[in-house]
Amino acid sequence: MACHLAGRDAPARKRSKCVFACEINEKARVTYKNNFQHIEPNLFKNENFAYDITKVDPHSIEDFELLCAGFPCQPFSQAGKKLGFRDIRGTMFSYIRDVIAIKAPAAIFLENVKFIKNHDSGETFKTIKNVLENELHYNMRYFDVRASDHGLPQHRPRVFMIGFRDHGVKFEAPEKRKLEMNMSNVFGAQVDREIGLTLRVGGKKSPISDRRNWDGYIVDGIERRLTSKEAKIMQGFPNDFEFPVSESEAMRQLGNSVAVNAVQDYVSNIFSALSNNR
Repeated sequence: MACHLAGRDAPARKRSKCVFACEINEKARVTYKNNFQHIEPNLFKNENFAYDITKVDPHSIEDFELLCAGFPCQPFSQAGKKLGFRDIRGTMFSYIRDVIAIKAPAAIFLENVKFIKNHDSGETFKTIKNVLENELHYNMRYFDVRASDHGLPQHRPRVFMIGFRDHGVKFEAPEKRKLEMNMSNVFGAQVDREIGLTLRVGGKKSPISDRRNWDGYIVDGIERRLTSKEAKIMQGFPNDFEFPVSESEAMRQLGNSVAVNAVQDYVSNIFSALSNNR
């Protein structure tokens, strides 16, 4: 996602607009358009909502100030084969690099799984840092982030990579929030744990005692499985956010999503840092 920033005194949601987004999964595109077309109608015109980033000419993207992006986590995840940049999906980072190099946004915000820091004995993360800092010349900071530190009842450890083209920008990580709810609140009944397991895509309905279990809970003494209703709450989505897809696809999209509160907290501080530097 690429966006403009506007007046520093306006609420964050009103002082920015998205000018470009890219999503290759057809069903995820349906969800994205369903929820955002009424907010940013121009985003869905003139190929601003791109399908395949490998086919996008960065020069064609409208100028913007903040780039928010992730690249497929499967090559680096503990649940995947850990092939890193030997997996073709790992090369999606190179297309993000090209957009940054050509458009030179004021700030960048990248996200990935925590395991990326240790992949290939640290060589993968070293390569990423070298590109961002020494090739693209951004002043970078790296943060280990948990959704549970931002009010949500889910650990979901991730790495946030935040950088500024102007090395004089002062950025501080947001303060941690107390839990806004626990898993009993999520289910509306007594659950055997306060903070939930990290939402995933594969391994659904593993035995509750199995280490691969992530969707099974003991609720009022009975085994229950997460549905998209509970998963949406755990990820911090607003009540009016809709998934106009099947239940299994909604769970897949939620498992692939970011924790909304965590991203909001960091983006708000990026806005403030850029505004204070003007």
